[in-house]
Amino acid sequence: MTYDCIKFEKTDKIGIIRLNRPKVLNAMNRQLWDELRDAFDRSKKDNDIHVLLITGEGRAFSTGADLKDSKGRTMEDYRIYLESLQEVSKMIIRFEKPTIAAINGYALGSGYELALACDIRIAAREAFIGSPEAKVISSVTGGALRLIQDLVGPGRARELLFTAETITGEEAFRIGLVNKVVPLEGLMDEAMMMAQKIAANSSFSIKLIKKGLLMAQGESSLEALMDYELEACLACVSTKEREISLKEFENRKY
Repeated sequence: MTYDCIKFEKTDKIGIIRLNRPKVLNAMNRQLWDELRDAFDRSKKDNDIHVLLITGEGRAFSTGADLKDSKGRTMEDYRIYLESLQEVSKMIIRFEKPTIAAINGYALGSGYELALACDIRIAAREAFIGSPEAKVISSVTGGALRLIQDLVGPGRARELLFTAETITGEEAFRIGLVNKVVPLEGLMDEAMMMAQKIAANSSFSIKLIKKGLLMAQGESSLEALMDYELEACLACVSTKEREISLKEFENRKY
């Protein structure tokens, strides 16, 4: 597959995916999700890749779903899109090789959920992270209902999701949402250093450890959770209030 929405390279046993729609702050459309699926599939089959690192081009990791891409969708089209999104998210969560998200700027909505699906998150101090779904009459996807609680606990997860507040990279580190926070200029160096440390270890050992960690989290019920997320999101986007809120959200300034 030829990539238009991402850049993909590999170096020293590390695969690097860069979300590459900087003009729209790496907003995620169907094509970007399809390209992510292909890049992960290639990385899984490539024995020379031991760690996968994801970041964004420009001043955003990703601001989430591309609202222009969703205009005119029927509910059936929305269901098909969300089912595809959930399948890619499951692939990332269950990916047998370690994954690192280098959050270089805005990480909102499904962009935030992409970072949550990774094993390790390193954020720039200048990053802004959050789930605006409650403001735009939508709901979270990507397994985020579990992933956020696993990281920060149920009380803090409820606060973040109910208020729909955006927090800084510093605050995300303070509450345990990200593993490290560094100045933006040192982000990729820090992420690559982490990736190199992991890549130096046994890939077979890490594969088994990661599988065991997912089992220990009760991963067997992830299917039911993500099916629920899909239905909740469809229920939200079918409301009249959704259209009004989207118009307001489109006029937002970053």
